[in-house]
Amino acid sequence: MAAPDLQAAARVLGAELDWLVQVIGWRFQAYFHNGVHNSVHNGGQAGEPGPGLPAAPPLQAAASAWSDLLLRQQATPAERLALALALAPHLRPQALDVFFTRNQTFDKPFAEFGGTATGEGAGTAACFQPSGQTLAFLLAGDDLAARLALLPLFGPGHWLARQDLLRLAPAEPGAPVLRGALQLQPAALALLGAGAGAAPALGAAFPARQVHTTLGWDDLVLHPGTAAQLDEIQSWLRHGHTLLHDWGMAAKLRPGLRALFHGPPGTGKTLTAALLGQAAGRAVWQIDLSLVVSKYIGETEKNLSRVFDVAEQHGWLLFFDEADALFGKRSDTRDAHDRYANQEVAWLLQRIEGFSGIAILASNQKDNLDPAFTRRFEAVVHFPLPRADERLRLWQQSLPAAVQLDAAISLPQIAARHALAGAEIVNCVRAACLLALEAGGNRITEAMLQRAIRRELAKDGREH
Repeated sequence: MAAPDLQAAARVLGAELDWLVQVIGWRFQAYFHNGVHNSVHNGGQAGEPGPGLPAAPPLQAAASAWSDLLLRQQATPAERLALALALAPHLRPQALDVFFTRNQTFDKPFAEFGGTATGEGAGTAACFQPSGQTLAFLLAGDDLAARLALLPLFGPGHWLARQDLLRLAPAEPGAPVLRGALQLQPAALALLGAGAGAAPALGAAFPARQVHTTLGWDDLVLHPGTAAQLDEIQSWLRHGHTLLHDWGMAAKLRPGLRALFHGPPGTGKTLTAALLGQAAGRAVWQIDLSLVVSKYIGETEKNLSRVFDVAEQHGWLLFFDEADALFGKRSDTRDAHDRYANQEVAWLLQRIEGFSGIAILASNQKDNLDPAFTRRFEAVVHFPLPRADERLRLWQQSLPAAVQLDAAISLPQIAARHALAGAEIVNCVRAACLLALEAGGNRITEAMLQRAIRRELAKDGREH
């Protein structure tokens, strides 16, 4: 993936902070000079700009990790302002100095501003730490209905909380609920520049690992029909945002893309997922089903929930290998464990359907999947075993340039005779090369190659 463009990230964040400064000025003017205590919510409808509120800056796809997050979530002005306000102490603390203005009548800070002074000490100027009350003042003024409409913004079910981006710190016992500090979380801070923090560790709490590849599309040999279907997926990756948002299809289409890859092992399903992520500039994370399917009732949902939340936050492509382990045809429900297992699968299907990113599920046996499950995909792509001409290309591409083949070896004949998948051909080449090195040279003899092929075929009981 390309290195992050820090200048582009700075432009996006700078525009959000410039807008925050405009909103602060607008609110102060409306509150103290015009006597118009109107709200951003315009009657309590969360996220709708009120009269006179400066418009939020336009967002451009792929401009930065921050803008991509806001676009994916279709963030409202209220959500964007909450993030910008929490961001200001980190990048532009002077933008909040106006909140140190004192109430001359009572010779104290304005209670409606909320917030606290932090960091004041010998030789250190105080910095204003905004709170939920600060955000409520900017968005709602003294409009009680609008303030009530703000409360869900800080709830545990809101995407800002689910993705661990923004937190309202707990206030002291008995204090107003919005008095807690408005804090950016590490996941949000990681988006400021590169857009990627430290990769989560694989484990039961996060059952996914990142998939990397140094290969390119030229290394992938596919059936023409498969390649055509993948072209359609890439078209969505290039133009999906335009279709949904610029052409107004967001109300009619589900967010994101769901694809099912099916075919025998070793036919390129995982590599294709990695290359699609590479083409889209998205990290690819593979779900480890051995960690997902828990013997404890209810744990599957818990294990996967954080993966989906973090994936949506970062725009990852999720890849589920051997999907039939979870989504295979189920027999009749016999006990409580079966009922809970069915509930967990239903939850996962619902989460995949609502996923705003790209989810690819792979299966070696499509016939093992429930037909009701396969109908949920925008794309169903078959990866068949390569034909003889495709196998020949795979043999030719897999052999290192430093290797010499014995004159008796006919790659066209070998490709025609042995119906091997791409990964199996690579395994054969690897084994034959090792035999050549053990013999002290770089020449692969016919005996070496035939021995490598026999061993590969014997893995699943096939005969040479």
